[in-house]
Amino acid sequence: MHFPTPLPSALRRRPLALALAAFCASPAFAADPVTTEERVLSAVTVTDSADASDSTERSGLYTTRKSSSATGLALSLRETPQTVSVVSRSQMNDFRLDSVNEVLAASSGITVEKVETDRTYYTARGFDITNFLVDGIGQPFAYGNVNGDIDTALYDRIEAVYGANGLTSATGNPSATVNFVRKRPTADFAASAGLSAGSWGKTRVDAEVSGKLIDSGRIRGRFVFAREDADSYLDRYSRDKTVFSGIVEADLNESTVLTLGHQQQRNNNHSPLWGALPMLYSNGHPTHYDSSTSTSANWAYWNSRSASTFVELAHEINADWSAKATLTRSQYDNNGALFYVYGTPDASTGLGLAAYPSLYDMKNRQTQADVSAQGRFSLGGRQHELTFGANSSESVLDDVSHYGRGIGTPLPPLQNWDGNYPMPSFDASVNGSHFVFRQKSAYAATRLALNDDLKLIVGARSTHAESNGTSYGVARESSASKVTPYTGLLYDLTANLSVYASHTAIFTPQYQPDASGNPLQPVVGRSREIGLKGEFLDKKLNASLAFFKTEQHNIAEQAGTIGPLTVYRGIEANSQGIQLDASGQLTSRLQMSFGYTQLAMDDGAGHDVRTYVPRRLLRTALTYRVPGIEALKVGGSLNWQSDTYRNTSLGEIRQKAYAVLNLMARYDIDKKWSVSANLNNVTNEKYIASLYWDQAYYAAPRNASIALNWRY
Repeated sequence: MHFPTPLPSALRRRPLALALAAFCASPAFAADPVTTEERVLSAVTVTDSADASDSTERSGLYTTRKSSSATGLALSLRETPQTVSVVSRSQMNDFRLDSVNEVLAASSGITVEKVETDRTYYTARGFDITNFLVDGIGQPFAYGNVNGDIDTALYDRIEAVYGANGLTSATGNPSATVNFVRKRPTADFAASAGLSAGSWGKTRVDAEVSGKLIDSGRIRGRFVFAREDADSYLDRYSRDKTVFSGIVEADLNESTVLTLGHQQQRNNNHSPLWGALPMLYSNGHPTHYDSSTSTSANWAYWNSRSASTFVELAHEINADWSAKATLTRSQYDNNGALFYVYGTPDASTGLGLAAYPSLYDMKNRQTQADVSAQGRFSLGGRQHELTFGANSSESVLDDVSHYGRGIGTPLPPLQNWDGNYPMPSFDASVNGSHFVFRQKSAYAATRLALNDDLKLIVGARSTHAESNGTSYGVARESSASKVTPYTGLLYDLTANLSVYASHTAIFTPQYQPDASGNPLQPVVGRSREIGLKGEFLDKKLNASLAFFKTEQHNIAEQAGTIGPLTVYRGIEANSQGIQLDASGQLTSRLQMSFGYTQLAMDDGAGHDVRTYVPRRLLRTALTYRVPGIEALKVGGSLNWQSDTYRNTSLGEIRQKAYAVLNLMARYDIDKKWSVSANLNNVTNEKYIASLYWDQAYYAAPRNASIALNWRY
């Protein structure tokens, strides 16, 4: 949806691009002229498949033994010369992390920017995360954000590789790349089911079954289902979602496996937030609303459907080499009738707000193909590793916006707002988009054993990206090609401890015009990192300490107008700091996850930028099996961040530092049955969910859930 020119300039600047997500996808109800093309690029990155054989649901650990998210090579976390954090299936189960937002909020270095009930941005090391992978292959999660409540029932673990990642994600930001590793079929029969109930009428059912489909075991399958219904602490808001996944593997012969998978999710949301609450009165003083306050109308809705099918052929060429080909086809549909509230309220009367209703419909089709090979080779009397591949992708987007009559109608104070606003006819005006994005890449990387203790990883990806079409009357034309290098060096100090350094780059084509009318040159980003990595306790505990420096050059920023044309200039932003990450098993009874990030961020001239990003971030989770009561596991998690602020024309919006404490307990009745309880935000902390925009809303107050689980 594109806002017409007569709206206030503060409203026109709002980044209201509705996102296309992997399961609940949607692009813009309001297209952001600065970032939409950049986000399309991030949506179609295609890379080699991730290693999914080291299942964390089978290990019970809060870490993984191997990851290929950074380089395409299946390496241990200690062997990977970048910071990698993991949220395992065990941690998701213990703390009931059923959505992507909950998982990434538990990740060691990611900030979840919940700008609305059904639209979320993510940042790491100061920059937006725009690269998302599923099993190592790029998926159209977002135009820089995620739309809807994406469920995690389908995933074994979720990994984040921090910094730029030019091998697996040639375009995007030097923030992090998030890889969602699917659950895969098991050779042995396994089944589980769960029923949970929680605050605000939340109910959830989970069920899955896995195992061989024929006696020989040459055909295996896994089927996952989840259904969730919930009201909310927010006035009038409710939602339901249904998730299904089916994956079948077939051994064509002893060396070749064919995999076919399909997944889909439906979200139906009633009275969602589109936009959020004003944070300042007209006199510059902060507003104070109840946590339950919502701006939505009682007729508003936001529904989405996604469906994705993939086919994968994996072949072991010999004992040293293997190859894989993957084809993915996805479709995303989104529709909604939404109600936006804009303006600045008066401090004494609360008046000054106005209505903006709109109707929207979108369809997006994505096709991605990837072929790759990896293996070992001998050179100079030593064994080395090599991976290479190529991929191609296409994304076609069509959307239409219908604007409602009554735009600008004055509203009562939000303190008295009950959502009662007549649903208008959406025939005031209409606009829309049609554009196509295509990307082709080829990549290669090798891990060279220079001696027994010193390993060198070098690689590069060559990428050509282009887009054609229009969005709300604005051309979306861009074309760029670049080779992004990757270099990593790792030296083993002991059998358990290594020192490493890495340098990697990334780029993003841009379409925004400069003062001469020419498109800006691509954004160029890079990250450098040095640190220590260790694996301990029979490789069940991973830890790392990193010192990083991350840069972005030529980011588009509005620089004024020439007649009716908005022009842009390129600016730069830099961040540097430290990140500490540790996860895994401390004792046979104690699992833990810990992350701490501290950074400084400026524009290259010493001025702070992106001040809504917390400069210090702490995440920790612990679970403990109680001695003498072996059936009882207890645990807790603590998420803390430093204060954040945003400067506006009215004044400063500030969120003080805060901590959120969550508790869990589970009792195993027998080998098959267990009962669990979770208590979130134990201290009932009231805090703003995000200052990514100058509108915001409050996060959930104290809430609880109980669950009964069965496993075979």
